[in-house]
Amino acid sequence: MPVALVIAAHPDDGELGCGGYVLQLIEAGWTVHWVVTTNGAKGTADRSMPRERLIALRREEQAEACRRLGTAPPRLLGFEDGELAYSRELVGALVRVIREVRPEAVLTHDPTDFIIRDRFINHADHRATGAAALDAVYPAARDHLNFPEQVAEGLEPWRVRELLLWNTNAPNFDVDIGAQLERKVWSLSAHVSQFGRGEELARFAQERWRTPDGRFVERFRRVALEF
Repeated sequence: MPVALVIAAHPDDGELGCGGYVLQLIEAGWTVHWVVTTNGAKGTADRSMPRERLIALRREEQAEACRRLGTAPPRLLGFEDGELAYSRELVGALVRVIREVRPEAVLTHDPTDFIIRDRFINHADHRATGAAALDAVYPAARDHLNFPEQVAEGLEPWRVRELLLWNTNAPNFDVDIGAQLERKVWSLSAHVSQFGRGEELARFAQERWRTPDGRFVERFRRVALEF
């Protein structure tokens, strides 16, 4: 059974970026694992929300969203939201997951650009997560002399075959998610702290993923790795 791994910076990032394609993979018989690098501790405009309550709430919301998608339960690495920096520790944490779940494909943020489609800023946590994920895929997870303590624990090196990067300025792979859109939105609606409980999310979906010809599409920068 093929395996994919989603690596997201915050709770809800993965569903936004690749939820429709993940549903297609699961329908095709793939197992999908999920990693969130930060604790989501700053994702609210509610000044009455205690920090620890928000962290716990976002953890619960991510678990429910993954349940709705049909993925494995999420792994939450717990780095501080809004303060994530590229580090050897972060790369090593992602290498560990890659060696544990042994995915054929990794889906994550494109770390390349600060501005995406001249519409929004690529969050610093997104850039750090994407950069660390790419370096974890190659060469760190592949080479036994990177993080040899993991190999000593029995986590053998692993080669990922494919990368799919969302929120990219260089898409080369479109996925029609019309058949999955309702379930993608349902998974996003688990993140009540971010999207509320009203109809705004459905309108947001219509605007964000609808193309001029009326289709609903997720776009990725797809990299078929040849190393």
